Amino acid sequence: MFQVSEISVSYKPKFKASERPKVTASQQVYDIFSSNRDKDILELKEQFKIMLLNRANRVIGIYEVSNGGMSGTIADPKLIFSTALKACASSIILSHNHPSGNLKPSDADRRLTQKIKAGGELLDLTVLDHVIITAEGYFSFADEGLL
Repeated sequence: MFQVSEISVSYKPKFKASERPKVTASQQVYDIFSSNRDKDILELKEQFKIMLLNRANRVIGIYEVSNGGMSGTIADPKLIFSTALKACASSIILSHNHPSGNLKPSDADRRLTQKIKAGGELLDLTVLDHVIITAEGYFSFADEGLL
């Protein structure tokens, strides 16, 4: 006889779906991510977060995928997709900050975005945007036609 652990997934929202913010533009995405970031470390170290959305583009929640160093952080696609699937998200928005203040996406940022977008297509999970945040503004992959 084998002993294995039982896996349980639960979801207990603290408010009604109609009370969740609805996302329709990158400025809203920036505002929501900005209000959910520690301003004291925005220019100190990179953090990678995802916004989980339902079919109506209402925010289910934000999940911190990784917390890195001054010049980078690891965004593990397994963590991104497992979190999105557990939350029954229909789409996700990726976000990370650049402590340097440079809004230009790196080649690694572009490759990661395409990798996660391709993975999402296999799971019927749309990647709507990837937003890079700095203390002075943001860069949207969707607005710049890079998705």
